[in-house]
Amino acid sequence: RNIETSDHSKRTKHMMEKLCRQLQKQNIESYYLTEKQIRELVQTAPLHDIGKVGIPDAILLKPGKLEQQEISIMREHVAKGVEALDYSINEEEASISFIETARELIASHHEWFDGSGYPVGIRKEDIPLSGRLMAVIDVYDALTSKRVYKEALSHEDAIMVMKQEADRHFDPVVFEAFLAVAHAFDRKQSS
Repeated sequence: RNIETSDHSKRTKHMMEKLCRQLQKQNIESYYLTEKQIRELVQTAPLHDIGKVGIPDAILLKPGKLEQQEISIMREHVAKGVEALDYSINEEEASISFIETARELIASHHEWFDGSGYPVGIRKEDIPLSGRLMAVIDVYDALTSKRVYKEALSHEDAIMVMKQEADRHFDPVVFEAFLAVAHAFDRKQSS
């Protein structure tokens, strides 16, 4: 339905790998990721917006600014994404790690570090690390990508915008790791 959403998903997978590896190098205990965790985060990153399949095209592909009611409907993509990966198990069965990672990432990638995000408004370390990682990646890619409703920002301008909102929006440790590898995401450098 939307080529840009597909491209966005592919780019976020690459960015998640780089960001996870950088965090691993920093060797901070509460941010340390095992190889299995990195693999699951990289593989589930493209699923973060899967709930958008449940958003009407009139909103998803609208060329102009969304009205408040349309924003509310667009925000439903988080719950719809979590719901899409719902499964049931018996008490004796183990949960499926990959799906649980995806559900956690989807549910928390629009939460803000200061608690002003959605859908729940959780803050700081209450936001799962997967969501804190995806938040930085998602914002960067959204800013640097052309959409039906906006032009793409340059890498430099996107970083400047993100720095202005960093205290409110992003986990400072994750954002620092992102800044250390952000040059690798600059599309004009890789073209």
